[in-house]
Amino acid sequence: MPRRIKNFRRHAFFHRRFNDKMKFLLSFYLVLLLAAIAAAQSGRTAPTPTPAPAESTPTAKELYEEASSYVRVKADEFAQKKVPFSNDRLEILLSQQKALAAHNALRLGGRKTLEKDDLYYLGMLHWLAQDLDGTREILTSYLAAASDDNVKAQTARSILSVVLAKQARPVEAANVLEDYKKHEPSKLSDIARMTAEIAKSFQSAKEFEKMVPFAVAAYETAKSMLDDPSYRQRGLDELLDAGMLVFEAYRDSKNSVEAEKALDDMRLTAAKANSAGFYYYAGDQKIKYLIETGRKPEAMKFYEDIDATINRNLKVVSIREDVRRRFKVRRDQYRILGEKAPEFVGVDVSFPGRQTLASLKGKVVLLDFWAIWCVPCIEAMPDLKEWHEMFSRDGFEIVGITRYYGEPEGLPANKKDELALIKAFREKHKMPYDIPVALDQRNQLAYGATRLPTAVILDRKGVVRFVESGTSPLRLAQIEAAIKKLLEEN
Repeated sequence: MPRRIKNFRRHAFFHRRFNDKMKFLLSFYLVLLLAAIAAAQSGRTAPTPTPAPAESTPTAKELYEEASSYVRVKADEFAQKKVPFSNDRLEILLSQQKALAAHNALRLGGRKTLEKDDLYYLGMLHWLAQDLDGTREILTSYLAAASDDNVKAQTARSILSVVLAKQARPVEAANVLEDYKKHEPSKLSDIARMTAEIAKSFQSAKEFEKMVPFAVAAYETAKSMLDDPSYRQRGLDELLDAGMLVFEAYRDSKNSVEAEKALDDMRLTAAKANSAGFYYYAGDQKIKYLIETGRKPEAMKFYEDIDATINRNLKVVSIREDVRRRFKVRRDQYRILGEKAPEFVGVDVSFPGRQTLASLKGKVVLLDFWAIWCVPCIEAMPDLKEWHEMFSRDGFEIVGITRYYGEPEGLPANKKDELALIKAFREKHKMPYDIPVALDQRNQLAYGATRLPTAVILDRKGVVRFVESGTSPLRLAQIEAAIKKLLEEN
């Protein structure tokens, strides 16, 4: 599996822009605590925290609260000691919390007798520990008996529905959702989460028509909560996620009319919420969708009219200019999408040997535009090498194209020395694919790759199907998904 986080969400481009990282932690943890949901998916291993010795046997509630409050307690300790915080430290704490929850679940589950509430807290410990089988089994048992605590029962139903959806059992998850709706208290945030997870489960099973109503319900529920200030930041993220589920459900059901309507509604909703990132994302998706479905002229007409559309939809000048800037830098990339990939020009040297795009016809090809001084390019290289290893036998090829940059980039002024640096860099990083070195910027201009890194993916017919700039867990996941999709095509 890739080394990065498994459950990426593809719409995280404007997520988590908190300048104060401690505020980010506490905000994240409040959501986690109130929903009783542990979102950690860290690949790190961390030592199991040793619980403080107790004078008496802790209750089930105390064992749960010890685990559920672990991150908050540690965050308070860091704040008091004025210890700098980071996302890496957060991942470690969440991993430790997961281990503590598993430890406490083992302690509680080993008792000879368990009361009704004990089952609830045991199920919640399994949930914090990300033990889906244990969560399902225990919460099902808890709900099977009559409960006089409606809040706990509803929490159990909401989590059980999500677990069933994650375990590819969407019909059962939907039944639990219906049961949830018959009881009080009912939370819109719970319903949004359950319906979204059920939609994703049907999507994974490729049952797109069954996916539609749950995706629509998740989106409409998220929209109804957007006016709540306490929900807004998380709400925008969930709203975008749900909106894309609606689009994908209709797209994969071959209902292009409703798919476009979903993207248009997302833009109008983003305009109402004054979210530049959300607005741009929905518009960008529409242009790419029109191109993907063979309507390039319509896509470019939409792009050429984008200034007028932005002026009409967005009233805040700063947001309007932000969106306009984002679309402007995409112009050349939109133009190359759906077109035959132009052959490289002005290639001086290629390590280990020169390959033409024509010679790669019949393969899915990733063109990686990079430079040895580009830190994000270097950060992406482990993934590139991993894809080379994973997919090359299926007809996948990577070409890492760079060029001479010279003194402006702090490199030697002569090509001979710069070429020696590139060659040494390739050997040091053990780059297993071809590295053409161009004389100038013409290839970058042809592919809209003036920002580095830029990934361009060609299908087996040599047509450009994907162009995106930048490196992040989200972007790398998008690239991998595009590679897999194109490899599946004939």
